[in-house]
Amino acid sequence: MVSTEYPPMHGGVGRYTENLAKSLLMKGLEVNVVSDSHGAGRYHGLSPYNRKNLNSNVLTTLVKKIMPDIVHVQHEHGLYYYNQNPIYPPKSYTGLDDFYERCNVPIVTTFHTSMYFKQWMQLVNVSKKKKDLLNLKTFYKFWRQFINYYKFHSINKHIMAKSSCGIVLSNYLKQLIPDTTVVYHGSEPFCQTIVSKAEARNKLHLPQNGRLALAQGFFTNTKGWDMIKKIQMPKNWKLVINYSKNFYNKENIEIKLPEKNIINLNKDYLTEEELSLLLFAVDALFLPYKVSSGSGTMFDGLGHGKPFIASDLGFFREFSNMNLGIVSKRDPTSFESAFMELDQNYQKFELYVKEFGRKILWDNIARQHLQIYTNLVEKAKLSMGVTKYPSEDLVYNKITAPKSSHKDIKNKLPP
Repeated sequence: MVSTEYPPMHGGVGRYTENLAKSLLMKGLEVNVVSDSHGAGRYHGLSPYNRKNLNSNVLTTLVKKIMPDIVHVQHEHGLYYYNQNPIYPPKSYTGLDDFYERCNVPIVTTFHTSMYFKQWMQLVNVSKKKKDLLNLKTFYKFWRQFINYYKFHSINKHIMAKSSCGIVLSNYLKQLIPDTTVVYHGSEPFCQTIVSKAEARNKLHLPQNGRLALAQGFFTNTKGWDMIKKIQMPKNWKLVINYSKNFYNKENIEIKLPEKNIINLNKDYLTEEELSLLLFAVDALFLPYKVSSGSGTMFDGLGHGKPFIASDLGFFREFSNMNLGIVSKRDPTSFESAFMELDQNYQKFELYVKEFGRKILWDNIARQHLQIYTNLVEKAKLSMGVTKYPSEDLVYNKITAPKSSHKDIKNKLPP
């Protein structure tokens, strides 16, 4: 299982990978995680700062060392070093491109990022001040982003072609990356944190009366924190916010937040238990994103029975069409109307969300991954002339009982 981002590091991909790995271990698979040295993976050596082919070399060496049956890569361009050439886009690359060319083991790739042009250009983080918009550095950022749009998709297409299976977290992403398989992001309450709303609010010192919406996540430009200072929450609603710094992202955003109807928890990055408690305390998730390929925060809310209000982006629209939340134009008045609509129809949304929540239990998500792995291993064995497993119940010949703890093992690959 490959992800540079892995707890205790902050990051949605890391949190997702850890929960998936734990769920697969519970099903008896031997799962070896390779991560950045700041993460608690069993193996290290990968980094977003490793230039050229260093990440590919590290991963190729590791595959030869442990000889896995499947390599599962959690893929987001920037997690493995992403070089955008500002002059000749065909020379743009990620740090794993060479690994995909060389690896002889079946690769499963979960794609966490793809987007259409409008959102792609909004990834450029620049000041809105007139003098900043007109300077050469700003022009360079926009130019480099503009000319690399096709190459961004070309990289995903190439990786998909070299993968034995591609996984995406939504049908929205499946449209952007054809021939992939949709397996939703898992989510469920932390096992020791199932409490009533009143008890959760009491523990977090939140008001008992009225509805609470939660804006939670990284304090980055694309998450839409600018909307927090503009919105006037409707009567009966208060907004709870909690944000943290992205481990790799160096954005410096300054937003003066209004005091009225805004409760700032100031808890930074939350553990699974802390996040679960907070989700039990609120009534809905507020996701005023500017850009989104997917949202683990949305799935976290759905897994705790909470509907969402989000910007009208393709990803959120897919789940709004399932009556799991409401999408809105990205302006304060439209969001305020959406909160009033949710309040009036809360029981309807709650019913659909609870039904969907059963589909995304981590046990179900792990079972779907297990079936994918099984099919690939069977196909690989048939191609080698092996027609029968020693045991039909096992995916791998080498499956063992779950390891007692990743942190007991201190293997580290040399650079």
